[in-house]
Amino acid sequence: MAPTWRLIDTGIRRAAENFALNRALLEARKRRIAPSTLRFLQFGPSALLGYHQSAEQELDLEYCRANGVEVQRRITGGGAIYMDESVLGWELYLGKSDLGTAEMGAISQRVCETAARAVSAFGVPATFRPRTDIEVDGRKIAGTGGAFDGDALLYQGTLLLDFDIGRMLRCLRLPAEMLSPQAIAGARARVVNLRELLGVVPPLEKIKQRFADEFAGALGVAFEPGELSPQEARLFREALAEIDRPDWIHMVQKPRAGLPVLEGVHRFAGGTLRAAAAYDRAGGRIRQVCFSGDFFVNPPRTIADLEAALKDCAVDDLAAAVARFFHGRRIEMPGLAPADFAVAVTQAVASA
Repeated sequence: MAPTWRLIDTGIRRAAENFALNRALLEARKRRIAPSTLRFLQFGPSALLGYHQSAEQELDLEYCRANGVEVQRRITGGGAIYMDESVLGWELYLGKSDLGTAEMGAISQRVCETAARAVSAFGVPATFRPRTDIEVDGRKIAGTGGAFDGDALLYQGTLLLDFDIGRMLRCLRLPAEMLSPQAIAGARARVVNLRELLGVVPPLEKIKQRFADEFAGALGVAFEPGELSPQEARLFREALAEIDRPDWIHMVQKPRAGLPVLEGVHRFAGGTLRAAAAYDRAGGRIRQVCFSGDFFVNPPRTIADLEAALKDCAVDDLAAAVARFFHGRRIEMPGLAPADFAVAVTQAVASA
């Protein structure tokens, strides 16, 4: 008989509540006072900082206030992101023994391939893209990530239902060039959502049921709907009291001047390449970079992957990091050389 795991659907909640539930459920699984669990969740409009980030440096706080976007700090690291009801979240709370391995690469592949089958069931060719993404024809439709806390594992994923990447970009602190119609169109070309693919978003309950069925089959378990236990409810209240406070959100405060957003323009043989870089002056690192301009690159996902590869890159290692990224890849970009990307970022940094 298949083991029984718990299924919880916490619906649309404020970011503070979702993160307090993260902490409570993971802590309960770590203490072995809760079963392995699949949770579905959604956020109200929220700009979410990584644990170590400063709201003043990373977000357009004025835009967030004016547009009813909640600002909150995650309990995990990473960069600032935007979430709302148009994104379905799912989370697995497991023990190390549940998957038979503690190697995160193997776990990511197994979980992502299962999630890709769930998406594909609605008639779109979703595939796992190492290390942690799910894509359709080269465009990202879902992202995932996992972390261990002792013997407990939290593995999280999202599925874009009807996501507006333009609103996401406006919540972030970016130069005006990166918010132009052309730049937003370029960003939209690198991601895709179910509504764009199907013309309609399938009923949410059907999507959740498909994910549950696929995970049950892949993991050899049966899911039974459940609720928080009294111990978990207490842990949730304790976590919420800590998280749902201004001093938690502004726990890290750094001046905007310490992370200037700089722009570099490089004219190459076939057109113009622009780089907008968030530059950590003290550490001499590129915290984040965005490329735009009148150039052609195939596969389209290349630029997003390069931007990800250059996050937190030391300025002194920039040229080598760009060269490593392009080494061995088959990429079409007429008139544009890999070194041009390093030149554009270097010009941005030089403007500081």
